[in-house]
Amino acid sequence: MSEHKKLYDEVFGLIEKHDDWMSKTINLIASENVSSPAVRSAIVCDFRDRYAEGWPGERVYAGCKYIDQVELITIDLAKKLYKAEFADVRPISGVVANLAMYTAAMEPLDRMMALSIAHGGHISHARKDLGGTAGQIRGHKVRNWIFDDKEFNIDIDASMKQIKDLQEKGDEIKFLLFGGSVFPFPHPVKEFRDIADEYGMTIGYDSAHVSGLIASGFFQDPLREGADMMTTSTHKTLPGPQHAMVLAKEKWADAIKRASFPGLLSNHHLHNVAGLAVALAEMMEFGVEYSKQIMKNAKALAQALHERGWQVIAEHKGFTQSHVVLVDVTETPMKDGATVEENLEDANIVINRNLLPWDKKRGRDYKTPGGIRLGTSEMTRLGMKESEMDAIAEFMTRVVMKGVDVKKIAKEVGEFRKEYQKVHYAFETDTPAYAHLRFK
Repeated sequence: MSEHKKLYDEVFGLIEKHDDWMSKTINLIASENVSSPAVRSAIVCDFRDRYAEGWPGERVYAGCKYIDQVELITIDLAKKLYKAEFADVRPISGVVANLAMYTAAMEPLDRMMALSIAHGGHISHARKDLGGTAGQIRGHKVRNWIFDDKEFNIDIDASMKQIKDLQEKGDEIKFLLFGGSVFPFPHPVKEFRDIADEYGMTIGYDSAHVSGLIASGFFQDPLREGADMMTTSTHKTLPGPQHAMVLAKEKWADAIKRASFPGLLSNHHLHNVAGLAVALAEMMEFGVEYSKQIMKNAKALAQALHERGWQVIAEHKGFTQSHVVLVDVTETPMKDGATVEENLEDANIVINRNLLPWDKKRGRDYKTPGGIRLGTSEMTRLGMKESEMDAIAEFMTRVVMKGVDVKKIAKEVGEFRKEYQKVHYAFETDTPAYAHLRFK
C-alpha cells in the first residue's frame, strides 16, 4: 500500500472515530447543533461541485436552472419564517454575513457600537487591535456598549449618554450593532430606535446564536423592534448546514446584494443553500415545539447546576431566556474555565471555556477564563428534556465538584447517550444522528 493511500485511509478512519465519539458524548457547545438526515442528504448533492455567481436569474454561470429554483425557495422560506421584506441566503458564514451588513450600512473607517468580547460580543464585531473583523477588514472604529454586569445586558441609560457625548464631540456613530455569542437575554433594540433616527444611524442585529428562537417567535423580534437588518448563522438554534443569511428591510436589498456579490462572494456553497432550504422547511413545521424545549432545557440545566452549588450567572433573572447558560467556575475546585473544559471533555462532556465580564479586572484572559458557556440546542434535538438536563448537571458535578474519575464518567455518559441517537423535530428521522455515510 502506498503512503498516500495510507493517509487517505487514515482520514476516513479519523472521521469515523469522530462520528462514533460524537454519538457517545453530551455536546453542550452553544454554537453547534446536529442536522437532520434530510439536511445531510441535501448537502451531498451535485450542487456541491457547481458555480452560481450572482443572484438567481442573473447568474454569471450557465447550468443553474435548478439551482436557481432551489435558491428562490430558500429565499421565500427565509422571508416567511422571519417576516422579512428581503433575504440574501448566499453568505457562507456568520462572519461573511456580518461583513455584508457592514458593507451595506457603512463606509470604511466609520464608527460603530458593539458589545466587547468579554461582554458577549463576537470577534467579527471587534476592533482592529484585537484582530476583529469589523476593525481589521473594514477599518471600523468600534466603541463598546456600556454593560451592566449584574443584569448581563447593555446599560441603556449609560450607553445612550455615551452615544450623545460622542456625537457632540464630533465622533459620529454610524451603526449600532446588537447581538453576540453569549446572549442569554434579549437586547434593547427598540429603546435605541429613536436615537438612531435622530442621528441618522443604522441598526444591525447579529442573531447567529438565537436565529432559530427568533424564527419560532421567541426571544425577541429585531426587525419589528427597529433593526434595519439582521444576520444569522444557520447551524446553532437554527439546525441547518454551516451557512448564513442577511435579512433586511427592502430599502437595503440592493446594497446587501452588491455587498455579497461581487463584494464578498464568488460561488456561495450551493449544496449548503439546498441544505438550508430543508432546515427552514423543518423550522416552519417543527420550530415552535423545538425552540420551546431548547429554552425549557436551558433553564432546567441552569437550575440543576445552581442547586448543586454552581455559580450560574443571572439567577435573579431566571438564568437565561435563550439556549445559553453562562457559569462562573472560579469557586469550583478546578478554578478556571480551561481546566473545567479539559476535564469535562475527558469525561465525554463537550463544553467551551468563556470569558466573564469581570475576568480582565481579575487578570484572566481567554486562555484561562473564569467561565464556561453551555448550550442546549443539540441535546434537545436528540429528544432530551428537563429530566435529562438534571442528569447532565449531575455528571458535570461529579467531574468538577467531586473529582470522580473521568474515565468512569465517560463510560456512564456513553451508556446514557444510547437512548438518544435519532434527530427529532424533523421530517426524516430514521438515520442515526451521527452515522457516517460513506459513498463507494
